[in-house]
Amino acid sequence: MDLEVRLPAASPDTAPFPSPVPRGRDIIPSPRTIEDTGIRRKVLEDLALKILHLSGELSIRDLAERMHIPLRIVDEIFGRLRKEGLCLVTGMAAGVHRIVTTSEGKERASELLSITQYAGPVPVSLADYVARVKAQSVRHLAIEPEAVRRAFAHLVLPENTLTQLGTALASGRAIFLYGPPGTGKTTIADSMWRLFETDKIWVPYAVEADGQIIEVFDPGVHRTVVQPDVHDHDVRWVRCQRPRVMVGGELTIEMLDLQYNPGSKFYTAPVQMKASNGLLIIDDFGRQRVRPDELLNRWVVPLDRSIDFLTLAGGRKIEIPFDMLVVFATNLDPSQLVDDAFLRRIQTKIRLDAITRADFHEICRRVCHEMKLEYRVEPVERLLDVLEKDLGQELRACYPRDLVQQVCWTARYRQVAPRLDDESLDLACRTYFVAR
Repeated sequence: MDLEVRLPAASPDTAPFPSPVPRGRDIIPSPRTIEDTGIRRKVLEDLALKILHLSGELSIRDLAERMHIPLRIVDEIFGRLRKEGLCLVTGMAAGVHRIVTTSEGKERASELLSITQYAGPVPVSLADYVARVKAQSVRHLAIEPEAVRRAFAHLVLPENTLTQLGTALASGRAIFLYGPPGTGKTTIADSMWRLFETDKIWVPYAVEADGQIIEVFDPGVHRTVVQPDVHDHDVRWVRCQRPRVMVGGELTIEMLDLQYNPGSKFYTAPVQMKASNGLLIIDDFGRQRVRPDELLNRWVVPLDRSIDFLTLAGGRKIEIPFDMLVVFATNLDPSQLVDDAFLRRIQTKIRLDAITRADFHEICRRVCHEMKLEYRVEPVERLLDVLEKDLGQELRACYPRDLVQQVCWTARYRQVAPRLDDESLDLACRTYFVAR
């Protein structure tokens, strides 16, 4: 899908958002001085010494590449470390010095590693991170009806449901998808990402806050795109697609705060920080290891004010933007999960129910086309009668795919070509549904 998302033209009286400052797709200029990095000189020197100690011997250019900062800044850092007797020159390579740590430098590096073992790219400052997240906010996206239709074109959804979804996405606020199992809640939630999968944002490798390092970039979450071929770009930031994060029953209250690793002695960003500027899906809400009321109590302020507070060692709290589309998907009754006060904070609640016979036919037709199986109306029509009259089942969106898969699996076992007929569908039903 080739979808370009633009800010809508609007008058000052009707614009839902202020005009953003640099957007996520802009190039972030490379720092020219130590001050431009936003990080204290001592933090940079300590990081350089740890990387050098762990690597053995490096050229200054190699050190700059590992720190993700310009050579001229590393050259200045090297001058300070050399003056203090912490490193020395062993030779030249391609016109730049090769350096190693001295015995005093090794001792100092070991002390630093006992405090924190972080030895990756230079982090960005908390202030720079906050400004960038706000600048590339998911709430700056313009959600238009045609874009919504394209995003959900692979699903069979009534027009009123598409309107509800489009309205919810345009709000940029939390969404509650609820209804019986098998009505497509998880699939619909996951498909929301199609609306901005071509949009690009910047994600830092790490953030520094109060002397602590928080690792943000996660290759398992952040899909990188082609990095800009620009010489003067700040490579501490990675160009990525907007993230899509889904958590289910494994979610705990601890996952919503900074994750401190006692071995490495630095922090990993919590799940909502990794999902910043993207989509966060809480699937099977109500079945997590954390109680629903406990989770929503934790997110009262974030859902209301779009800011979150994370706790560092020692109890100090830092403030970050809570900027993402949060989707709660559940087959439980929302009113039984949380009280009215929390339901008010999740202003968009969309119920997904049984589908019509016509929609069942259309989904079944698409599934058959996908599985290269001839679609036949008559046996599917008889199947619908069996489901509704004999089995007393509501028609759910998951049934066509699940039953056609049963037909194909049985044919594979029998070593025959799959065929959609009364016999194969009857066997599929007897295998799929629990006998009453």
